[in-house]
Amino acid sequence: MPLELTAQLPPALLDLPFREGYVASIIYVSLYVSLIAVTLSTLFSIPVAIVMGFTDFPGKQFVKSVINTGMGFPSVVVGLLVLFTVSNQGPLGSLNLIFTKEAMIMSQFVLATPPITAISLAAITSVNENVRDAAHVLGGTRLDVALVVLKEARYGIATAILAGFGRAISEVGSVLIVGGNITSADGISKTRTLTTAIQLEARQGQYETAMVLGAVLVVLVLAVNAIVVRLGDQEVQR
Repeated sequence: MPLELTAQLPPALLDLPFREGYVASIIYVSLYVSLIAVTLSTLFSIPVAIVMGFTDFPGKQFVKSVINTGMGFPSVVVGLLVLFTVSNQGPLGSLNLIFTKEAMIMSQFVLATPPITAISLAAITSVNENVRDAAHVLGGTRLDVALVVLKEARYGIATAILAGFGRAISEVGSVLIVGGNITSADGISKTRTLTTAIQLEARQGQYETAMVLGAVLVVLVLAVNAIVVRLGDQEVQR
């Protein structure tokens, strides 16, 4: 950058680490960890919601209570549990997962699973019984009935997945505990996410950087909400 132009820029702007790929690497880590965690959580949660929505078994209400309780479970406690699991004294200590993206994915998986399961289950059970009866009358098998119900509940299930993504990408406490908020020597994020970076930058007085990162996070959340609204509009039009 020419010396004359550099002299004209405000000092706060010069302090922003955009040129080194700092912000881009943080966004990448945030999306990488959250998307993988939510994908794994979805693959686990949807079958659980289907089983609970179509079968009765002893302890079903207890399982539902556990799932609902998990929606409000303190994230720092989840972080501590995952940290113990991947620490040298834990059952997964030999895998050397402490302060890695994989440990962060584990933490976000635990946090995203309860809302995805609970909202999906609510969507499945809220489908009108007439839909199931009609599928039975038309000679449908149990699988056919399940597919029809899932089609009717698809908007609610999509909402559940997006809610899980929102919970994951906005998380601070657990990912800070298990990830360590680490960057490399050149300033590129290794385990630093948008939320942990905002917390760190604000604490260090780098309010401009924190505001930019906060704006990026808000844009991502608004994008998620826009998807939900779009899906809802399509459902109403049908």
